[in-house]
Amino acid sequence: MKWTVYQDDGERTVSFSKTPIRIGRATECEITLGVPKVSRHHGRVERRGKEIWYVDQNSANGSRINGRAAQEGRLVVGDQIEVGGVRLVLEALEGSLEDPASLSALDTMALESKGPEERLRAFANIARALAQEVDLEPLLQRIVDSALALVGGERGFLVLMEDQTDLAQGELGPGDIQVRVARRFDQTDLVVPTGRLSMGLVQKVLTEGRALVSVDASQDQRFDAMASVEELRLRSIMGIPVAVDGRVEGVLFIDNRLTDGAFGDLQIETAELLAAHAATAIQNARMRARLKEKNRSLEAARQQVERLNEELGRRVEEQGSALDVVRSELDRERGRYDYSSIVGSSDAMVSIFAQLDRFIDSDLPVLIEGESGTGKELFARAVHFNGARKDRPFVTENCAALPDTLLESELFGHVRGAFTGAYKTKRGLLEQADGGTLFLDEVGDMSVEMQKKLLRVLQEGEVRALGSETVTKVNVRLVAASNRPLKELVAAGRFREDLYYRIAVLSLTLPPLRERRGDVPLLAKHLMARAAKEAARSVPHLSLEVLEALDRYVWPGNIRELENEMRRLVVLAEDMVLPSHLSPAVREGAVQEAGEAAKAAALLAAEGGDIREVVADLEKRSIEAALHESGGNKSKAARSLGLSRFALQRKLEKYGIHVR
Repeated sequence: MKWTVYQDDGERTVSFSKTPIRIGRATECEITLGVPKVSRHHGRVERRGKEIWYVDQNSANGSRINGRAAQEGRLVVGDQIEVGGVRLVLEALEGSLEDPASLSALDTMALESKGPEERLRAFANIARALAQEVDLEPLLQRIVDSALALVGGERGFLVLMEDQTDLAQGELGPGDIQVRVARRFDQTDLVVPTGRLSMGLVQKVLTEGRALVSVDASQDQRFDAMASVEELRLRSIMGIPVAVDGRVEGVLFIDNRLTDGAFGDLQIETAELLAAHAATAIQNARMRARLKEKNRSLEAARQQVERLNEELGRRVEEQGSALDVVRSELDRERGRYDYSSIVGSSDAMVSIFAQLDRFIDSDLPVLIEGESGTGKELFARAVHFNGARKDRPFVTENCAALPDTLLESELFGHVRGAFTGAYKTKRGLLEQADGGTLFLDEVGDMSVEMQKKLLRVLQEGEVRALGSETVTKVNVRLVAASNRPLKELVAAGRFREDLYYRIAVLSLTLPPLRERRGDVPLLAKHLMARAAKEAARSVPHLSLEVLEALDRYVWPGNIRELENEMRRLVVLAEDMVLPSHLSPAVREGAVQEAGEAAKAAALLAAEGGDIREVVADLEKRSIEAALHESGGNKSKAARSLGLSRFALQRKLEKYGIHVR
C-alpha cells in the first residue's frame, strides 16, 4: 500500500506491505507526523476482508475523509485523509484493479477480463485522482502511469507542444515539441526519452488530430518511410491526441514491443476517454499554476506597495515634523527676539515668549519659577543674549550645590589668607559678571544669612571680597530661579520678604511639560537629534506610536527626563524607535493615561447614553466655562481651549451660545 504525505515542508511517499497502519505523533506509529494538532495516536488504516478502512482513534481535532469530517470510512485509490492540517493520499493498493500499478502492464486482456462495474470504478478512481492533482508535473506523470495500467502498455510517453507552436506552418522542428514524461510499466522513468520515441509517429498524430493505432508497426505500410519504427522494434503502438480547448496540444503515446495486437477497441476507447480527462486536468493545472504565479506577483506587488506606503508615510511624517519645526520657528519669530534655542510652539510657550519680549529691554531683576527640569537656565540665557548685555559675561551659580562658606566666597570673592586654604586672591562671581548677567539657580535654597548679604549687594551695587577692606562697584543684572514658589517660602519664614521683592521685580513662571502637550513631539525629535550627535550615531526615526506614547506620558521630570529618555533610545534603537524600546515608566505611564481617558469616555457614555450627545454636552460646557473664566473675551477663551478664534466662533453658532 502506497501513500503520499503532504505537509507544509513538502511531500513524501511511504509504502507498507501489511496493515494496520497507525497515524499519529507517537514514534511507534507507522506514519509519524510531528505536527502539534495531530494526536499521539490519531487514527489507523486497517483491512476488513477485501476492503481498506480508515478509523479515527478519538483524536482531539478529528479527521476528514475527502474533505468531510468522519469517524471512519472505506478507502479506495485516490481518496485522501486530512489529520491536523496534513493531507495523506492513497496512491496504490496491492492486488486491486482500483490501483493502476497493480494491473499487469503486459496483460492486454486485463480490462476485458473485468466486469463493466469494475472497469467503471477503476476509471472513476483514476479520473478523480487526476482531478485532485493540483501540480502540473506530478499530474502529467500520473496520466502516463494510469494509461499504461489501463491499456496494458510497456512504455508510455506524453508529448506536449510549445505554447506558440503553429501546426499550420508545416513540419514540426525538434524545438516545437517536448517529451514531458517518459515512463515504463513499472512506474520508473526512461533515462533518454527522445531516443526511445518515434517523433514521426508523434507528428503524424499532432497534424492529423486523431488516434493512431497499429497492431504490428513493423508490418504496417503507413510507417514504411519511418526508419525509427524499425530501429525501435515497435510492435503494438497507440498515439492518442490530447486536445485542450479544441486545440491539439499533445500526444499520449503508448507502445508494446513484445506483443502484436496488444491494443484493441476497448483499450483505444479507454485511452481516448483518459486523454479527454487528462486534457481537462492539464488545463486546470495550468490555470492553477497561472493563478499561483499571479498571486505571487500580486503578493510581491502588495508587499512593494506596503513598503512604498511605509516609506511614503515616513516621508510625510518627516515633512510634517519639518513643517512643525518651521511653524514653531515662525511662531517664535513673531516675537521681537530670537528664541530659536527654545523648542516649543504651544499656547503656553507663545505666552512665555511674549513676556520675554517685554523683559529683555529692561535691566530689572527677573525671577524664573518652575518645576525642576523645565529649562529655567535656558530662559535666563534668552534674557541675557537677546538684551543689551549680550556682549558682556553671563555667569551662573547653583545656590543649592554649595555650603554657605563656599557660596559666599564664590559670589563675593576673597583675598589671599582670608581663610584656611585661601592661598591666592580670587574674584567673586558678582565682580566677574560686572556689566553682564548673574544667574543664581535654586535661590530658594540659600541660607537666610546669605540672603541678607546678597540683599545688601543688590541694594548698594557694591561688593567686598572676604578678608578685604576694599569695596568694588558692580553693575549686574540678576536673574534668579527657583523650583519652589518663593512666596510660599516667604510665608513659611524661610526666605526674606525684602529679598523676594528685590529679585522678583519681573516674574516668569514656566509651565511643566505635561501642560505643553503639543511641544512633546517637537522636543523629542530635537533632543533625539542632539543626543545622536553627541553619541556620534545616526538619528533613529521615532514612529507614530512612540510619539503618541511620549505625548500621553505626564513627564514628572519634565524636559530633563525627556532628554534622558532620548539619550537612552539613541543607544537602544537602530533605524526605528518602537514602543518596546521605551522605558517601562514611559510605556506603562502612557498606557495608563490612555486607559484613564478611555474609562472617562466610557463613564460619560454610560451616563449620557449616546456618546455623540455626551461629547457635544461636554464641549458646550467647556466652552461656557472658558468664556466665564475669560470674562467673555473670545480670544482668551479660544486660547485656553486650544482653538482658533474662528473655530470657537463656529462652535458658538453650533451650540447657540451667546456672548454678552
